[in-house]
This record gives sequence, structure tokens and C-alpha cells, in this order.
Amino acid sequence: MPADSDTYDFIVTGAGSAGCAVAGRLAESRLYRVLLLEAGPPDKNPWIHIPLGYAKTYVDPAVNWMFETEPQPQMKNRRLYLPRGKTLGGSSSINGMLYVRGHHADYDEWRQRGCTGWDWDSVLPYFKKAENQARGADAFHGTGGPLHVSDQTEKGELSKAVLEACVQAGIPPNPDFNGARQEGCGYYQTTTNNKRRWSAAKAYLSNPPPNLTIQTNAHATRVVIENGRATGVEYQTAGGRRVSRASREVIVSGGAYGSPQLLLLSGLGPAQHLQDMDIEVIRDMPAVGSNLHDHFNTTASWRCSKAITLNDLQNSTLRKMLAGVRYGLFRSGPMASNGITAGVFTRSDPRLERPDIQINLFEWSTKERSRDAVIPHDFPGFTMSPVHLRPEGRGTVRLGSPDPFAWPAVLFDYLRTDYDIQAALFGIRLVRKIAAQPALQPYVVNELSPGSELTTDDDLLDFIRRTGVSNQHPTSSCAMGNGPNTVVDPRLKVHGIAGLRVADASIMPVVVGGNTNAPTIMIGEKAAAMILEDTRAGAPSLAA
Repeated sequence: MPADSDTYDFIVTGAGSAGCAVAGRLAESRLYRVLLLEAGPPDKNPWIHIPLGYAKTYVDPAVNWMFETEPQPQMKNRRLYLPRGKTLGGSSSINGMLYVRGHHADYDEWRQRGCTGWDWDSVLPYFKKAENQARGADAFHGTGGPLHVSDQTEKGELSKAVLEACVQAGIPPNPDFNGARQEGCGYYQTTTNNKRRWSAAKAYLSNPPPNLTIQTNAHATRVVIENGRATGVEYQTAGGRRVSRASREVIVSGGAYGSPQLLLLSGLGPAQHLQDMDIEVIRDMPAVGSNLHDHFNTTASWRCSKAITLNDLQNSTLRKMLAGVRYGLFRSGPMASNGITAGVFTRSDPRLERPDIQINLFEWSTKERSRDAVIPHDFPGFTMSPVHLRPEGRGTVRLGSPDPFAWPAVLFDYLRTDYDIQAALFGIRLVRKIAAQPALQPYVVNELSPGSELTTDDDLLDFIRRTGVSNQHPTSSCAMGNGPNTVVDPRLKVHGIAGLRVADASIMPVVVGGNTNAPTIMIGEKAAAMILEDTRAGAPSLAA
């Protein structure tokens, strides 16, 4: 270990949704010195904290990695935009703030795949421990936790009309997607407090204890592994290269792209790939960066007959000024909302046991949405976004270069199987059915996309291939379980390497059926509890 190293009990790489929870919980006992490394800056950008501000951070390289995929073969060789948080809080500081846990049976499936201790009954206490539920505590929800979960008050007439149309289309109402059942239509709750974003950084790092060192603008470049054990982390700062020592454990929490990238840079991964990158093979682990999957997102949009959408806000300087004043003085108005107030969980086939389709209502429509800009139509519009929750395709995360500052090479496997195709087609046809219901007819002028002229499966599939995107819920690239197709065991320990764990969405054996932020925070909570339990049980320290 180089002489310039500092020593901590635990080092956590990545201050995202899970990393904040891990570091915060490890440090709160005051028994251990914890170093939390974050490649991005502090979360001081004002747009982070305003609910509607994520439209700004979506294309802001100061707080967003702004990755792109490799050309996607089933998507007409398009490169898909992958926004990911690059600041304290990670993607919880730039996402849409929806609080969704997934289906209970998702976690029971994890247990069935050999992930002991990750069934629904076992993970529910960690969801509740993290949560400060505005509605109060019950069998499914907790209060007193660091993560504020709130109802949205700025709902508006459009979301009400959409939900009425959903019921008319045969979808039952559901007052709580995170309660006894998931299926149905209803309003989303968000990770907000007093009309402000409540990221994982706000939840776990607002008042750090003195034994927690938070180092921003510190890009982890390699886990130091000596004699089969992780002993520290190499990272780059404005002052140059540093190495810090971990006397107990290194916890990698870089997300579904960053965590496999760091393991690969550290010599853990498919041996041939590492050799191709001129990286010394520490351990041949084919599963590192494999099994990547994500929810697949399509959209359909309509011109609205009333000037009640966010298009009308964005296209009017006066409206924007008034909205800013209203939010600044009263924490109300359009800037107090995320613009995604209502949604649906349903099944593309009634024979399925769990919902496999999620529909989000966006109170805007766009003529361009890319890594360069988000440009609304110059007239009122709204969008319904069918999301396929259970894709069969599996992709990869590999190194695009041995340079640790280069983008990872991300390849999805969307729309390869007939089921994935049929689910995407079902989603488009379902939102069209919803838009045709009496409750929405007063608001619909015409369909903007796909366009009413597209009616056949072939036409719609071509539209989906041209316009479909990642839903920004990547998981499973360091999958948990036992055997050659996994990276970590159910205690989140990396197979064959002592003192090293991974704790973030990358460890999910299968993606949950819903937004991934709340489950990722749960993973951080449970990881910290397991680490502390193992430490107290007498796991040796390098300093001992």
C-alpha cells in the first residue's frame, strides 16, 4: 500500500441512492471511520432541489454523466441516452422522484433464485426503516426514517381525467401502489419534503457525524486488491491521485454501470475482456457486467385542447416568471410538482401473475428529447408512457477503454424476444384505448405520436424501434446469488475476494417491477445492517 494512504474502517465508492444509505448507516454508530467517495460535485445546484428542476438536470453535464449506449441492434443501431446522477445523491438527485417499491412477489422470486434473506417479508422492514411516510405508519409503511415520502398536492385536472379514463378502460383504482397490491391506477407518491426533492443525500448525509468523511470530486479508479483481499481504493482528485486504505471493507456502490466498470478496472471480470484491455486479471469472473437489464420505455402523445400542460409553462416567459415567484413565496404551483402525478400497473396478458406494464402520465409532450435538449411542442400536449417491466433481454456493461474516465460500453438486448415485442405493442394499444375514453375526450385534439395513421403491428413496431428508450432503471450487472452467473453472494460479498462487497441496483438478480430508486435505498439499508452484523460477529480487521 502506498505511503500516501489514509486509513478508514470502511470505504464506500459512490454517493448514490445505495451508497448514501450504506455510508450514513455505517457511520451513525460512531464506532467506525467511514470514507464516502463521490466522483461528482456537492449537490448545490439549485435545480436539484426543485421538483420540476429535473428537466434541467436531465441535460446538465455538471451533475449528470450523460452516458450513451453502444449502437443497439434491435433499435435500428441507435445510441440511447443514459442520464445518470453525478453528484451527492447520484441519480436520486436528478430522477423523477417516484416512490415505487415493485411487487411483493419480485422479492420472493429473488429468494427462489437462492438469495436467502431477500424475500418480501425480509426486505419490508428495511423499506419501513428508511421511510418517513406522510400518511403515517401501517403494515406496509414506516415513519421516523430519513427518507421523506409524500403525496403530491399539485395534481391538476388532466391527471384526474386520465385516471377516470383508466377506470373507464377497465383498470381498477389503487390508492397505494406500495401497499397490499400493486395493480391498478392511481396517484404516485414522491421522495419529497415540503415541496423539495428529498434525495438519498438529503436523507442520509444532511448531518454527517465526525467519523464520516465525504470526499466529492473524487473519482474511484481502482479497488486495491492484495492477496485476494480488497485493502483500499485508488481515486483521482483535483490534487492528483490518492489511495486510501480500508482496514475492514470496501463497498462498491457505483450503480449498474459504475460498479461493474470499477470491478473490471480492478481486474475482476471476464478474463479475455480484461486481457483485451491490458488489465491484469485478478479473478476471472464472467458475470461481472453481464445480465444487465432495464425497463423498456415507449411513448404516445396527444395535443391537448386546454392550456393546462407544462408545454404552456415552458413556452411562456410570463408563465415561467409567475411560476418561479409562486414557488419561491409559497412552495406551490407547477414547480412544486414533478409533472408525473398519475400512473398505472397492469398486465399485458391476464394469465400473468404480476403486472408487467407500467404507464406514466407526463403532463407535457416533446418534439425533441435527447442528451442535447428537451424541447416541448409549442402548443399544449401530454404523454402517456408504457413501460415494459419484465424484459427477457439481457445486455452487458464492458470497458470501452482501460481509461477509468472513459464511458462504460453499455449494450442492451431490447426487443429480441417475441414476448418483449408483444408487451411493447400492448402498451401502445392500451394507452390509445385510455385516450379514447369519454373522460379524456374533452382534452384530446389529436394523436401526435405514434400518429393515428400507424395501425398495424408492423408499423407500430417500427415506431417503437425508432423511438423507444431505456427507462433509466438499469440493474443486475453484478447479480446476487450463487454460482458462475453471479457476482455477489446474498451477504453482497464479492465471490472469491475478501473485504469487498457491492451494494446498489446492480446486485438485483432480476429487476423489480417498478421504479428502482426505493428498492436501491432498501438495498443500501440492508447492506449496512449486514456489514455491521458481520463486523460485530468478529470479522477481522486489517488493522488488528
